[in-house]
This record gives sequence, structure tokens and C-alpha cells, in this order.
Amino acid sequence: MIYRTMMAGLAGLAFASGAWAHSDAMGVVKERMDAMKAMGEAVKRIKPMMSGEAGYDADAVRAAARAIAGEAGAAMVEKFPEGSGGGVSEALPAVWSDAARFEALARDLEIAARGLERAAGNGPHGAGHMSGGMSGMMGGSSGMMGGMMGGDHMRGAMSVEHIGQMPADGAFVMMTQVCSACHDRFREEK
Repeated sequence: MIYRTMMAGLAGLAFASGAWAHSDAMGVVKERMDAMKAMGEAVKRIKPMMSGEAGYDADAVRAAARAIAGEAGAAMVEKFPEGSGGGVSEALPAVWSDAARFEALARDLEIAARGLERAAGNGPHGAGHMSGGMSGMMGGSSGMMGGMMGGDHMRGAMSVEHIGQMPADGAFVMMTQVCSACHDRFREEK
């Protein structure tokens, strides 16, 4: 129960704003807003499955994860060229003043989304698919999930392969935590 509540809250935090579609946005700013909207919609499609509110569909999870991965990493960074802030953009100046961290989070998002794509076949937590080593990755402050909850991102900590061994809902939580970390530091709330 706590796990589901935590997961639902993280997904909601990561994609709570519906104000991404700005009619005044043009060029690369519009491209990135469209990309963020597409990722948010992908999360919204699978969130009910991850929280147990809808039946689980591994193919739908894979498709959503692929859509997110396709907009993350280098594809995301390319949509934030120097000087493309201000106006209707929700990007904070920290995107450019702390570019290394922004780029690391963009890579982390791609890793987490590709890991979720692999984990889709594992089903959600409790579905009987969790591998033996998962308790160390998910629990306590020394585990991966505990470290993620502490506010740090995944830099070098987990690979696509490691995440792919997790239950799908655990991989989903990791992915939405990366979204939240990026939004907290680099996105202006309007």
C-alpha cells in the first residue's frame, strides 16, 4: 500500500502540470514543450497500471518507455541550446549554468526509461517476477531506491540491464524520480 501511494505521488509530482502546451511557443522551445508533453502523456497512460488501478499490459509499458527514452538523453539536451530560455519557456537558467547536471539527468532518464522497457515483462511488484537481488536495490537507505529517495540521481549507479531486472513498477518509480529531480532543479513552475 505504501509502495503504491509513493509511486502514485511521484508520478503525479513529475507530471502534475498540464500547462506544457503554449500557443506562443515556436522553434526549439515548442519542440521541447511538445517532447515534454509526449513524455508526460506516456507516463499518464501507464501510471494506472503501476499503481494497480488498471490491468497490467507489458506491451503498453514497453511502448510508453520507448517513447520516453526517445525524447531523453541527447535528444533532450539538443532541445535546450544556449539562449533558448525566457519568454514562454519554462526552463530555468540553471539548465545552462549547471549544464553538466542537466545533461546527466537527461542521460539518467534515458537509462531509466530503457530499463523500464526491459522490466515491462517482469510485471509489477508482487507479481512473482522479482529477481533475488532486488531487495538490496529497492530497500533501505543503502539500497538504490533508498539512495534515489534521498534526492540524488543515478549517475553511474544503475544500468539499463540492472533496472531491467526490477519489477516494472519499481523501474517506473526510478524513472519518475529522475523526472522529478530534473523538474525541481531546472523547470520553472508557472
